[in-house]
Amino acid sequence: MSHDVPNRNWSYPTAIKFGVGRIAELAEHCAAAGIKKPLFVTDKALASLPITAGALEVLDKAGLGRVVFSEVDPNPNEGNMAAGIAVYLAGGHDGVICFGGGSALDLGKMIALMAHQRADLSVWDLEDIDDWYTHADSAKIAPIVAVPTTAGTGSEVGRAGVLTNSVTHKKKIIFHPKLLPVVTLCDPALTVGMPRFITAGTGMDALAHCLEAYCSPFYHPMSQGIALEGMRLVFENLTVAYADPNNLTARAHMMSAAAMGAVAFQKGLGAIHSLSHPIGAVYNTHHGTTNAVVMPMVLDFNRHAIEDRIEKAAAYLGIAGGFDGFRAAVMDLRTTLGIPENLTALGVQADRLDELTEMALEDPSCGGNPVVMTRENTRALFQACM
Repeated sequence: MSHDVPNRNWSYPTAIKFGVGRIAELAEHCAAAGIKKPLFVTDKALASLPITAGALEVLDKAGLGRVVFSEVDPNPNEGNMAAGIAVYLAGGHDGVICFGGGSALDLGKMIALMAHQRADLSVWDLEDIDDWYTHADSAKIAPIVAVPTTAGTGSEVGRAGVLTNSVTHKKKIIFHPKLLPVVTLCDPALTVGMPRFITAGTGMDALAHCLEAYCSPFYHPMSQGIALEGMRLVFENLTVAYADPNNLTARAHMMSAAAMGAVAFQKGLGAIHSLSHPIGAVYNTHHGTTNAVVMPMVLDFNRHAIEDRIEKAAAYLGIAGGFDGFRAAVMDLRTTLGIPENLTALGVQADRLDELTEMALEDPSCGGNPVVMTRENTRALFQACM
């Protein structure tokens, strides 16, 4: 498969090794991170696929073993984390390779974070609130090498992971600066085998990250520029990758857009994520797909606060018609990708909207929304999404 995106090494926000075929370098990047006996964390679906076998063969040939932990739910929880920690400790591992989509990357980070912390420290004590991360002993966090196999979450360049509390069914963002992988290996060829619905959902997740960062009211010009260019890459490449899964150029640009979205949302997220997090926790829906479902309604919700900004984005993206043209482009993208029309189609039940509203208001993402979210307008937004 030919492509025209060159291999490159980047150093922002961590060491990124980007390019087709770079999975062959996995063992040497583990060595650079000081890892001699990695635990390979992936999800159940990926565990038996050829791309995983290939990565494990690279490790095995270098004498790094091939121990795999794959008990990773689509919305991983503290039970998955505890099981992974048990395998990590029993095997005497000294680092984690996070291989897969957002679920595997996030859970692998949690294992690296918590495996050697003191017994009385709960992972929930490290939620992304104020300086809670200082409760952890930084010296006891294992080094992480990230290898994304989807193009959406951007967790490979982030300092946080999302974990679902299995008791409360609430998603929590767990943060620590050392959750940023030491090395991230981005090989677009690993994304070629993604099912189309995963290509669609993860791609829309990347768009949601860029869009919400761009619309956030906070001051962060670097993230603003990254978000705008990330949106361009998604609009120009997602439908290409969806229609032609073997198009490595489109796959590479989408992998870049995913990382860019996660870097950009340092500026903030908003109502798209504050709605989708509780829906995913309660109904176990795919995160990126859920983001895509609520995206047009959140645009409408925020319109009076973001219309001028969206008009500027539309001009840069070559989309005619200002805000309405941008919204129509989102709708066209959803239609092409087979995104469900509304939350009802995702299985969300109207009798749980009050509960979901309370959960959305507790989600830290709502603090970055351009329009202040209240119980009344958030409940109405959920209703508009049904």
